[in-house]
Amino acid sequence: MSLVPLNLFVAHQGRSSRQHVTCRNRCGDACSRPAPNTSDNAYFGDIVAAMSRRSVLRATGVAVLAVGAGSALAACAGETSTAPSSSTAAAGEPLPGMRFESVAPNTEDAVVVPDGYQQRVVIAWGDPVLPGAPVFDITRQTGAAQRAQFGFNNDFAALLPVEGVAGHYLLVSNHEYVSPQFMFHGYDADAPTREQFDIETGAVGLSVVEVQRSPQGGLRPVMGRYNRRITADTPFALTGPAAGSPAVRTAADPAGRTVIGTFANCSGGVTPWGTVLSGEENFHTYFGAAEGTAPADPARYKRYGVLTEPSELKWENFDPRFDLAETPQEVNRFGYVIEINPWDPASVPVKHSALGRFKHEAANVYVTGDGTVVVYTGDDERFDYMYKFVSDKLIQPGDFAHNMTLLDEGTLYVAKLSSDIPATEIDGSGKLPAAGAFAGTGTWIPLLHSGPAGKAESLVEGFSAQDVAVFTRLAADKAGATKMDRPEDFEANPKTGKLYVALTNNDKRGAEGKATPDAANPRNENKNGQILEITDDHGGTSFTWDLLLVCGDPAAADTYFGGFDKTKVSPISCPDNVAFDGHGNLWISTDGNALKSNDGLFAVALDGNRRGETKQFLTVPIGAETCGPVVTDDLITVSVQHPGEGDDHSLDNPLSHWPDGGTAPARPAVVAVWRDGGAIGL
Repeated sequence: MSLVPLNLFVAHQGRSSRQHVTCRNRCGDACSRPAPNTSDNAYFGDIVAAMSRRSVLRATGVAVLAVGAGSALAACAGETSTAPSSSTAAAGEPLPGMRFESVAPNTEDAVVVPDGYQQRVVIAWGDPVLPGAPVFDITRQTGAAQRAQFGFNNDFAALLPVEGVAGHYLLVSNHEYVSPQFMFHGYDADAPTREQFDIETGAVGLSVVEVQRSPQGGLRPVMGRYNRRITADTPFALTGPAAGSPAVRTAADPAGRTVIGTFANCSGGVTPWGTVLSGEENFHTYFGAAEGTAPADPARYKRYGVLTEPSELKWENFDPRFDLAETPQEVNRFGYVIEINPWDPASVPVKHSALGRFKHEAANVYVTGDGTVVVYTGDDERFDYMYKFVSDKLIQPGDFAHNMTLLDEGTLYVAKLSSDIPATEIDGSGKLPAAGAFAGTGTWIPLLHSGPAGKAESLVEGFSAQDVAVFTRLAADKAGATKMDRPEDFEANPKTGKLYVALTNNDKRGAEGKATPDAANPRNENKNGQILEITDDHGGTSFTWDLLLVCGDPAAADTYFGGFDKTKVSPISCPDNVAFDGHGNLWISTDGNALKSNDGLFAVALDGNRRGETKQFLTVPIGAETCGPVVTDDLITVSVQHPGEGDDHSLDNPLSHWPDGGTAPARPAVVAVWRDGGAIGL
């Protein structure tokens, strides 16, 4: 199939505006608990030893490959360049793709777009996905109905063109988590019902929905043959070194190779062979146990934030696989990058343990000039790490079966950053150093080499290969990786090959006993986040980096916008997901805006005298987060997650009635934005 995916292109005072109810539902209130990473990472002095371990790979014929002259994100086409694009604009003239009037910060209960643009909901929670699905009625929901309907709290989205059918696409959406207070009338958090459990387990996972471009310019769902729901009940094949290991065997699956379900699916990516990747992020929150239960594996549980106490959702009351006392290994079967084939509704999705197990925000593919596949992924936790996986085998265009094995054989690395900026110039205030920018170099430290049939070699002393695959965080601690401020989405620019990482925030940076500021994470109590730009030797082990944006109020001394005039940019806070348009501009969606306005979608110039210019393209409704942007020449889609979530609100006491208005309940949804008679930003 010839396919080019379109998207390859707690209310804490003075902190993020994310509500406490959202923190509890999504991540188990991680922001108010101690960060799981307590390592001191005093191993970078041993980097020579790590480099010597790579000689083992060379000796076995698995040498990492240098970047060739041509590289691509899809279809192995296009040139790689680390130099700025020649697409520049005269002073005062925005770059192509950014010629729109910025949307002002606001707290509207609506999606607000620039003048001259229109927007409309594509699909919302409860809308039919499969034949026979009932019309959504919040008072008559059942588990069976939900499994045929669009799930809750959609995050990542992909748009894949359907070959041979003009204007038709597959919309693939993650459903990250459930918010029962906003799903059920009279919800009692201390005593959820079996029916509520059945609905919740059907509301997570993913949806595949065929959509059609409408004559009016937006998208509308179609009851197509590809439509599918993947839920907490869907069987998955576990591949790579973890498959069959003692850490993932259970009474229900003594072979340790078939996992039931996926959840906590945050962001993701699209592969050049037409599949979709999704990251299992805050999986630990779905498991619990009775008070007083002793943890089966205390150190490993602690490093992953797993708590032997009743969970927020209390799924352990209804299914023993979520009970840490009865099934202590089940939690080790989550936290992977999953891969689904949206073109075959009967296909068995895969969990790739060769890419490591941690709280994956996303997984995005870059293909070097010789066909080596590189996957970048971040671990979304305060003080956790950035990773990449480099395939052993080369991509074979048109060979789907071969390409489906690429993410099972290769080397997993973790990032170590350094800088020549004197420590005395990194005082935690965010003040620029004498050099005028935060910049440095880095090394990818090898952790694990995976081979055919799950055979693997650990590259970390004291760890087996299976341990590295299942308990990757602990191996990365030992390797001496750099603690980052919540590395979330991690993607390569299709124009230049440069990587951009959304570091959302970290209000514990510089706190007593915690990691101090460094050149890549330069602020204490970092509430607004930053964007890291990396020039990587994609198939190799070295890179350089700089901070493109240090986010926040442009009037504040601790912010930086690539050197652009800060009086001419939109304020931006808490970057979450990144995407690119066809002109090479960066687009950023935000989560938890700490500047007392709604979250939104922003375009950022990367080239020439406009580098760092930041313009807000839209805002989402009150209480919502902006997720999963897809940016094409004439259409943008965003996921609107958890609209109306507020600590003093619920379905019975609503803060929002978006998108239906009136007295209707708020519903998470995907929104399309377009411009009448013209391309986006031109």
